[in-house]
Amino acid sequence: MVVHRIIPSRISRLKDPLTRFKPLKTLTTSSSPAPESEPSSSSSSSSSSSDSDSFLVEKICFSLKQGNSNVRNHLIRLNPLAVVEVLYRFRNDLSLGQRFVDQLGFNFPNFKHTSLSLSAMIHILVRSGRLSDAQSCVLRMIRRSGVSRVEIVNSLVSTYSNCGSNDSVFDLLIRTFVQARKLREAYEAFTLLRSKGYTVSIDACNALIGSLVRIGWVELAWGVYQEISRSGVGFMEEAFELMNAMPSKGFSPGVYTYNTVINGLCKHGKYERAKEVFVEMLRSGLSPDSTTYRSLLMEACKKGDAVETENIFSDMRSRDIVPDLVCFSSMMSLFTRSGNLDKALMYFNSVKEAGLIPDNVIYTILIQGYCRKGHLSEAFRVWDEMISKSIKPTVMICNSMIKGYCRSGNASDGESFLEKMILEGFVPDCISYNTLIYGFVKEENMSKAFGLVKKMEEKKQGGLVPDVFTYNSILHGFCRQNQMKEAEVVLRKMIERGVNPDRSTYTSLINGFVSQDNLTEAFRFHDEMLQRGFSPDDKF
Repeated sequence: MVVHRIIPSRISRLKDPLTRFKPLKTLTTSSSPAPESEPSSSSSSSSSSSDSDSFLVEKICFSLKQGNSNVRNHLIRLNPLAVVEVLYRFRNDLSLGQRFVDQLGFNFPNFKHTSLSLSAMIHILVRSGRLSDAQSCVLRMIRRSGVSRVEIVNSLVSTYSNCGSNDSVFDLLIRTFVQARKLREAYEAFTLLRSKGYTVSIDACNALIGSLVRIGWVELAWGVYQEISRSGVGFMEEAFELMNAMPSKGFSPGVYTYNTVINGLCKHGKYERAKEVFVEMLRSGLSPDSTTYRSLLMEACKKGDAVETENIFSDMRSRDIVPDLVCFSSMMSLFTRSGNLDKALMYFNSVKEAGLIPDNVIYTILIQGYCRKGHLSEAFRVWDEMISKSIKPTVMICNSMIKGYCRSGNASDGESFLEKMILEGFVPDCISYNTLIYGFVKEENMSKAFGLVKKMEEKKQGGLVPDVFTYNSILHGFCRQNQMKEAEVVLRKMIERGVNPDRSTYTSLINGFVSQDNLTEAFRFHDEMLQRGFSPDDKF
């Protein structure tokens, strides 16, 4: 979980008297702790001491749980690995974990920690809300002699799960580097964490970006922004401050910089702001490229704005920029969704005129558009062209063809098409069969529909398993034909096979019994529906 603004801009000691951790120093401490070095040990000595370490850990845990005052005697023999193990044991009891940390710090302020033992302490302290003490441990770790950023990050990551931690620990690490004015180290730690898949909050990233810009390290600041924009964590207005700061630091935003900002704005739905940045880009004398237009065009298509999309496309062509397949597929998808197949076909032909080779995405969009309109002859014309280009049909394309048959009232032809494709090596999925089943139900051909369900149940078709949509289609068909006994058989069968009924299941049953004036059964299923947590239809 990402925690925003994990620590205040100025960190001071906690005033709670119960929170005492004397050897730790916060950022306000004037003197730095003496550098620590790793204790040396051979593999043979560590092996021989493992049993005694385990016994020692047990003694310490027992003494802390009992509140024994003699725990100090056990701490004398403590080593860093044992510290880590004790904290792992107390991951679910933070009060005991804190007590152990406090006892160790109070009685042995000069204990020679490793990065692992400090990391385990940091996780426990952050989870306990003791951010000032946790930050002191971070400082102690980053100031140890010879410790690299890789070791620090790896230590925090390796102890992360066993301490039950969360990503706010990584926020604290970045903020501590920034506040200690170790900005290059903060940048390196940030990139390491991102490479390992961990998240740093927007607020912590903003703090890092702002500090980098202030000292003129604009390239590093831009690197942080680009990583956040790519990861989809969120979009920051600081990006514009960063762009504005570049000229004063001797940098001029280039096409790549503008493209990154425009793409980030479009990804987060800020299309109008993206257009403003595009205008700024033109005013600066830069020429947009295909990447610039692709971001704007895809967002305009997503908004369903056909006029805006065509304006962007025309402007793109007027600059002699050739759209790529992504641009063409976005345009075609927009017009097929709105039912304007003539426009979709026009852009399909433009793909070839631009010297591009249509891929299966382009063909899928056009075939889906024709099938949606019931124009199967045109769909097959495109299908034949696709096959002639040695483009293998995908499951999505085949399912679109099946749906086209069913929509035009030709489920039997759809079934024949499916059988032909299976002979040619096509592997159907649940959608293939569900589409046919629903088509036969609409035609009131329940025997055919039920036969397909049985095929799926018997796993004769590649291990396909009927889902709730499969059974709901059959059940709905029986209810429409007032065959309520058969509908109840379907209900029992789906439950026996581990498929849970949903709201649609019960609505069909209730409506079926109401149409037969059998209110007793209708209310029985109404009550069962409520027990399963579904809201009934308002009409009931």
